[in-house]
Amino acid sequence: MLKGISPLLSPELLKVLCEMGHSDTIVIADGNFPAQSIGKNGIVLRMDGHGVPEILEAILEVFPLDQYVEKPVSLMDRVPGDMADVSIWKTYDDIISKYEVRGTQVIGKLERFAFYEEAKRAYAVVATGETSQYANVILQKGCVLDKR
Repeated sequence: MLKGISPLLSPELLKVLCEMGHSDTIVIADGNFPAQSIGKNGIVLRMDGHGVPEILEAILEVFPLDQYVEKPVSLMDRVPGDMADVSIWKTYDDIISKYEVRGTQVIGKLERFAFYEEAKRAYAVVATGETSQYANVILQKGCVLDKR
């Protein structure tokens, strides 16, 4: 255990977050996401007993979002005509606004298959047990700014 770091951040996940460089991406995937096939060229971390919001919050406590791009957070957009409940997006708005000075301006949406293509290029995929549909998130890492 470490002081000040969420116990949700396992040693493996902390290692991945530290290894990632500026502009690398990480996917936090819901339980329906094809994590193993999408992440076959990267690292797949299983966190099946947890939901996306709690993992998102734990990561954003230590993870800088890319300050040089307009939308360093991507959500999988709903397929046209699909009436799936996406109320989880409001939860994401609240979490992201808590850790990002630009607030919800940093959130973009990608069409389902465009999201899959972006996810294939991710450094890592975190597979959760989240049951909400369209709960997938891609985060693009930024730089820790020197505050000396």
